[in-house]
Amino acid sequence: MDVLYFAWVRERIGVPKEAVTTQAATVAELVEELKAREERYAMAFADLSALRVAVDQELADFDAPLKDVREVAFFPPMTGG
Repeated sequence: MDVLYFAWVRERIGVPKEAVTTQAATVAELVEELKAREERYAMAFADLSALRVAVDQELADFDAPLKDVREVAFFPPMTGG
């Protein structure tokens, strides 16, 4: 699946997008796999309350299933303006 990072998440990880092979069943499990990769991922995902996630371009919760998912995106909360 493709994993996309936006705003400061992208800045901390250092890439805007990457293809990830995972055994994770949920977004939360994917986050744990990513955090275990390197310190930069651990820093980016240190506070999940400061992040939002979209699964196949629809807002989702971190307990969302990943079966047959093609894309997961992580980004900070958006503000209006």
